[in-house]
Amino acid sequence: MHIITGLGVGGTEKMLSKLVGASDRARFRHIVVSMMQHGSLGGEIESNGVSVFGLDMKRSRSRLRRVLHFRGLIRRYSPDVLQTWLYHADLLGIAGLAVKKVPLVWNIRSSVHPGLETWIVRLCARLSSVPAAVVVNSEAGRSVHSALGYHPRRWEFIPNGFDLEKFRPSQEARKSLRDELGLADDTVLIGRIARFDPIKDFATLFAAAGRLAQTERNVHFVLAGDGVTVDNKSLSVLITQEGLEGRVHLLGHQTDIASLTAALDIATSSSAREGFPSVVGEAMACGVPCVVTDVGDSAAIVGDCGTVVPRKDPAALAMGWRTLLEMGAEGRRILGEAARKSISGKYSLQQVVRQYENLYESLSGAETPPP
Repeated sequence: MHIITGLGVGGTEKMLSKLVGASDRARFRHIVVSMMQHGSLGGEIESNGVSVFGLDMKRSRSRLRRVLHFRGLIRRYSPDVLQTWLYHADLLGIAGLAVKKVPLVWNIRSSVHPGLETWIVRLCARLSSVPAAVVVNSEAGRSVHSALGYHPRRWEFIPNGFDLEKFRPSQEARKSLRDELGLADDTVLIGRIARFDPIKDFATLFAAAGRLAQTERNVHFVLAGDGVTVDNKSLSVLITQEGLEGRVHLLGHQTDIASLTAALDIATSSSAREGFPSVVGEAMACGVPCVVTDVGDSAAIVGDCGTVVPRKDPAALAMGWRTLLEMGAEGRRILGEAARKSISGKYSLQQVVRQYENLYESLSGAETPPP
């Protein structure tokens, strides 16, 4: 049974959806409990034959009743393992142990959280020896939480996994996006897929774009994510300030991230903080070389298949893009092929799902069949 804070569209939520959808149905049955409502990913999870329950705990007057409902679900389904995702769910998972003594697994999905000094993280640190294991999806996350006082009985590193059938190179996607934007086929697109959030550091991104655009007339910038829209005044100011009118395309929330990513020539991350950025792995799976800031596990993911630059350094970010531009289309294609091969070897969805399954089997006492 998986317990998660909510099921909106985010990296954590998508990883849970991928995990339960790709797991071996002959040996594992998954149930998902959202502390909020079903969210935008609830239906996707249910389409894979997985039951989803929404506790709707946002309404404070009925929280006790919702906790009792959660405990009733544990009695009804009697899970072999409780897997929690994110801090609030971690605490709710402990409440579930009063119903059934079952292995509890926490799942930490960040290296630096905007409110890591808050009461809930301090409390989780004190209680971190309660779960049988604590999963981290980044080595940076383990380091940060250890410094915050986490002392679990067992750390388990399981990175994000990527569907290489869904995220793959596509010339059709490349042409389609340029047609949609009214751009020539040879226009070079540098793309950033991220929600509008201070930790994503759009200020550095636009400062770097302004530098590059002064000399590279054939380069356009494509940005997509929640809040990344034409009516975002903060972004409009940055576009005007850097003289990027007509060169930046703000696409807002997108559902077909695979096609959008495959249409890019260069993918980039300007984040000031990260854990394990899925968008970087998705771009590499699409054969798109990346320029990323050196935060979280970004450098480890990219390896020698892209360019890593210091964070909050517009000149370095612009130079990173220029380095890939100077390689030419063929050079970027070769680098992109190496990037896809790297993701296939280290972070394929099948490998990651098997790591979770091995963990669950080891905690529940089930025997693990040979590979």
